[in-house]
Amino acid sequence: MGRRGLLVTGAAAALTLGSVSFANAASADPGAGAGSSGTARTETRTVRGTLPPGAPDFVHLPVEVPCGVSELRVSYTYERPTVPAGTQGNALDIGLFDERGTALGGPGFRGWSGGARTEFFVRADDATPGYLRGPVRAGTWNIMLGPYTVAPEGLTYEVTITLTYGPTGTVPKPSYPPERAKGRGRSWYRGDCHLHTLHSDGKRTPAEVAALARAAGLDFMHSSDHNTSSAHRAWDGLWSDDLLILVGEEITTRNGHVLAISTDPGTWIDWRYRARDNRFGHYAREVRKAGGLVVPAHPHSTCIGCNWKFGFGDADAVEVWNGPWTADDEVSLADWDNSLVASARSGMAWTPAMGNSDAHKDPDAIGTPQTVVLADDLTRQAILAGIRAGHSYIAESAKVSLTFGATGGRAAHAGIGERLRVDKDDAVTVRLEVTGAPGCTAQFVTDQGTLYTAPLPESGSGTVEWTTTASYAAYVRAEVRHAPTVPGLPGAPAAFTNPVFLGEQPHN
Repeated sequence: MGRRGLLVTGAAAALTLGSVSFANAASADPGAGAGSSGTARTETRTVRGTLPPGAPDFVHLPVEVPCGVSELRVSYTYERPTVPAGTQGNALDIGLFDERGTALGGPGFRGWSGGARTEFFVRADDATPGYLRGPVRAGTWNIMLGPYTVAPEGLTYEVTITLTYGPTGTVPKPSYPPERAKGRGRSWYRGDCHLHTLHSDGKRTPAEVAALARAAGLDFMHSSDHNTSSAHRAWDGLWSDDLLILVGEEITTRNGHVLAISTDPGTWIDWRYRARDNRFGHYAREVRKAGGLVVPAHPHSTCIGCNWKFGFGDADAVEVWNGPWTADDEVSLADWDNSLVASARSGMAWTPAMGNSDAHKDPDAIGTPQTVVLADDLTRQAILAGIRAGHSYIAESAKVSLTFGATGGRAAHAGIGERLRVDKDDAVTVRLEVTGAPGCTAQFVTDQGTLYTAPLPESGSGTVEWTTTASYAAYVRAEVRHAPTVPGLPGAPAAFTNPVFLGEQPHN
């Protein structure tokens, strides 16, 4: 039991271990289902092994589940030896697939906790956060081990499986958030689309997240737990007219993370592939088929597996600002701006930017940053349409507000994410109105770089104007930045906008 098998399967290569077997409940002791004291009968098996450096991304541990099981419980541990400086130590993730199999995108997914938990259970009426409740049917289940990093001497693990026999309970009907809240008609709505709860590696309950979203002045928020849809049903009683709650997933591959924003409730999107497997396009389409948006998250983050390697051809938007501003956000902003240059000059579609907090636990501030979206109303479809069109700006908090647009030609006007169609030599006036940014400087950025800078009044509220032409600036976007804290480096943004395009070239 636990002997390593040499079976490698599929594009997402997986090592399959020897099966773990249990007695059939029908042929077990006379007390099966309950002992003389009324306690349910359980059986436990423990598997030990060592994974070598270079192990596949995923390791299947098959478990033969007999009839009559009401609950499956798993716990695990692994050794964390000290390693030399600069060498990766051991990190082992875990999840579960039921008797319907482990096929990519298949129906067998029952949960994932990554490295956030050391034990979990599933049964018909309940499950550990991160896992899906439902009956424990007979058949071959698979515990999915994910050796994220392996120390030079290998990763020694121990997995304990406990089955409880008894009647199968009733699966509760899920309750999902409504797709509409009480809005203000066509208006600017503030939201944070990258939030974690205890359904993955977050430490906050859904109730705590919703309360903090309201305290941050948000109109909408988005549940983005890693690689699971279990949180979709966890918001019952937490929504109201003042907060639109959207649900989705942070698809956490080994070659980068991507937000599936506001997929249909209950949708799970697979993550078990790398860029070399050529699978991402398929799963991006699955996100859209489920009504969601595809948004690469923190694309230049330096954590292992976080750097985005799938390209942006399938992206509906890109998360340029993730949490408190850091050097990798500056790189993401510059990289995104470079993509605008290519789009503006070629007439190809452009990818809007957004910003989110990626808040996990205290003291992570929900709504820092936030995406402020122009939408027809506070509904799922209207918010997604605004994000997709780039009718949005990113602000460090609800204290900061921007109004930005361009006028020219025959009194034509274009706002954020739009195109001002003027002749190339027509004078264009760009206007930015700012509130809530004391000590900051406003600047206008174009395909030729930053062409105009002006300090804001001491109060942080003011108006800045600049005149240009479409021949000089293919697009203009606004940045409001704090004073630099490191000599030679720009200050962190208080806010920045998506662009206004100038001229006659088509856009998305």
